[in-house]
Amino acid sequence: MKSLPLVAFVMLAVQATSAAELPTTTLTVGEHKITAEVAVTPGQRELGLMNRFSLKPDHGMLFVFERTEPLAFWMKNTFVPLSIAFIAEDGRIVNIEDMAPQTEEPHWSKGPARYALEMKKGWFAERGIGPGAVVKGVTAAK
Repeated sequence: MKSLPLVAFVMLAVQATSAAELPTTTLTVGEHKITAEVAVTPGQRELGLMNRFSLKPDHGMLFVFERTEPLAFWMKNTFVPLSIAFIAEDGRIVNIEDMAPQTEEPHWSKGPARYALEMKKGWFAERGIGPGAVVKGVTAAK
């Protein structure tokens, strides 16, 4: 029985540590503002939103890659259902995919992308945001 609180404490510590280490930036899609943690290094991108159990409203994670290319994401060790927008070099959304928690099925961009933005599942659809919409602020994120 004593191990359960320790496990919960460790999981919260991992969640807090991963969130505290990443810088944030403000992105805008139309009239909607997003606070996004920015994952730039391979290690940051690999960890992503793993081991998180919730996301604050209008918060997500922006993944920044070195070059524009087809991108694929999975949901291993990710507990929050997410929607991912694959974003071209110019900030235009290429496509959006919904992803179920704790799955290893790859979700691919439908064309070359330089960025990916993960939000709580349904965030884009609820706001009428789809392919072709422009995410402002991605090109400044580093």
